[in-house]
Amino acid sequence: MPTLAVYIGAALAEIAGCFAFWAWLRLDKPIWWIGPGMASLALFAYLLTLADSAAAGRAYAAYGGIYIAVSLFWLWAVEGVRPDRWDAIGVGLCLLGAFIIIAGPRVPA
Repeated sequence: MPTLAVYIGAALAEIAGCFAFWAWLRLDKPIWWIGPGMASLALFAYLLTLADSAAAGRAYAAYGGIYIAVSLFWLWAVEGVRPDRWDAIGVGLCLLGAFIIIAGPRVPA
């Protein structure tokens, strides 16, 4: 599975899991929302292990930029709040950083 697809899937799973807790605590949703939220967070952790990286820390760092982009998509698609230009600038910088981490040449250790 390509790294970008893994990162996008992991981000959606993490955001959905965290949103389940947010919905329970902040939006007065029933407590049973926590069960699917926990399952979603477990899926997130599993998916992140599929990232094509020799080092976990590098995989997590690159994932951070993708997570931010998917979070803004969630903001718009699920919460109905349109990202503004500052969100777009910020996510652009984050994606550039993630790309550099993912695609940068590596010197064998």
